[in-house]
Amino acid sequence: MRQRKEHLDSLAVSLLLVSCIFWGYQQILIKSTVGEVPPLWQASIRFVGATALLMLWCSIRGVKLFERDGTLKAGLLAGLLFAGEFTCIYLGLRDTTASRLTVFLYTSPFVVALALPRLVPSEKLRPIQWAGLAIAFIAVAIAFSEGFSGTTTARQLRGDALALAGGVLWGMTTLVIRSSKMGTVSAEKTLFYQVAVTAAVAPFVSLALGETWSFNYSTQAWTSIGLQTAIGAFASYLAWMWLLRHYPATKMSSFTFLTPVFALVFGVVLLNEPLTLQLVLALCGVAIGIVLVNRRA
Repeated sequence: MRQRKEHLDSLAVSLLLVSCIFWGYQQILIKSTVGEVPPLWQASIRFVGATALLMLWCSIRGVKLFERDGTLKAGLLAGLLFAGEFTCIYLGLRDTTASRLTVFLYTSPFVVALALPRLVPSEKLRPIQWAGLAIAFIAVAIAFSEGFSGTTTARQLRGDALALAGGVLWGMTTLVIRSSKMGTVSAEKTLFYQVAVTAAVAPFVSLALGETWSFNYSTQAWTSIGLQTAIGAFASYLAWMWLLRHYPATKMSSFTFLTPVFALVFGVVLLNEPLTLQLVLALCGVAIGIVLVNRRA
């Protein structure tokens, strides 16, 4: 069994970078599709597909998902928190912009940094690491500062509130995984609890919201859902769960601040948005923050 490490090595950094790049792109995928495919129905298709892919992966690799190991209660709790997070994300993207949603969603590392050291003493951050975390978050806020100008509507405020709730739920999911027996099981089983519970919950929420179900969507919409499913909900989240088991969650969380910056980069490249001073400052600030958070004592 691979031993738990106190610092991020090159493998962890590589996996985190690739995941953050896709997660930045994923926000654009969801936002571009939510107008055609109802949000919770889109999430239902995505996580049912991810659950099927994960079960196939586990069958091929001989990973046991249903043996008794004392993780059922914590696993169901993590799954419900995960389902709540993505309910907030999909509904939030219907009401607010991807940039504003991402700012509030990435308050998650603060939830982890504040609470996890009380549960897992080895995760305690030193003052300089707290400074790095703060610098990274401020940099992200600067990058999206233009999105906060102008008149804010009630609908946009609702989307912002959903995004903030999603960030808190994401942080709480990480806390449950790291502070319970789930931290000792396979990454596949940890992810299975989350995608399977979400696949079970999302259709009921969709029906409760009165969404119309259909499979008659454009090629672009199905491509978006396919990428969200295979790469987002399956491959990248499986990598994240594996990393949570072997590396410090607080230091990993600092890397997630790269995701909204990548989202801005994709906006510049794919949507012809201007390359602003805010973006340059964000890239520098996030880099400084990551170095400080991962600095050895």
